[in-house]
Amino acid sequence: MADRPDVTVRRVVDEAGRSDVVEILGVTYLEEKRWVSDPEGQFPRSDMRSDDVAWFVAYASGAPVGVVRILYDPPIAAYAKYGLKSLDPAARIEDFIGRPGLAEVGRFAVLPDSRRQFMVAAALMRAVTIDSLERGVTCLITDVFEDDPHSPFGFYTGVLGFRPVATHDVGELNSGSRRITLVLDIAGAYKRLRNRNHWFYRYVTSALSEALHGQLAAA
Repeated sequence: MADRPDVTVRRVVDEAGRSDVVEILGVTYLEEKRWVSDPEGQFPRSDMRSDDVAWFVAYASGAPVGVVRILYDPPIAAYAKYGLKSLDPAARIEDFIGRPGLAEVGRFAVLPDSRRQFMVAAALMRAVTIDSLERGVTCLITDVFEDDPHSPFGFYTGVLGFRPVATHDVGELNSGSRRITLVLDIAGAYKRLRNRNHWFYRYVTSALSEALHGQLAAA
């Protein structure tokens, strides 16, 4: 659409970016969802100095509108305490949460007034995909709430190709909703989207280096 604002994504490396994250989580996770009591506590300042965590903020026409976090050293032991229930009796949960090259996508949020701008979510997930590939990540894992009316479940599964593998009833956030655990094999998703010449494939690969193109094609 001609009036769609430009959407850019930046990794948070300073206090200004951190403030944008806290502002977005304050509106969505605190005021709207009541999932947290302290949005600032969701983003410790130490995250900006850690190689194991990355936060990204999406901006539309210069204003912060969305956020996502990647954990490159996810707390695997915590998953065992969640009481994961497999959605596929033939698949072992340990095969997903214990595999090397795993990163966790979380704290995904888009401000209410920007949820109709599909490119906000797409831009955030493009940043996640590229940063993950550059770090050698092969698989992404995430949770969504089953009864959240603003859940990214449809985008994750319908566009990106995440696969539901388990459910659990407890987690870090304050919600009584059942969680659905999703996983994505990045190389497999790349090939599926490439074969369909999907718009998200074209969008992501427009920002990929030739080295990453070759890496994915050979996987």
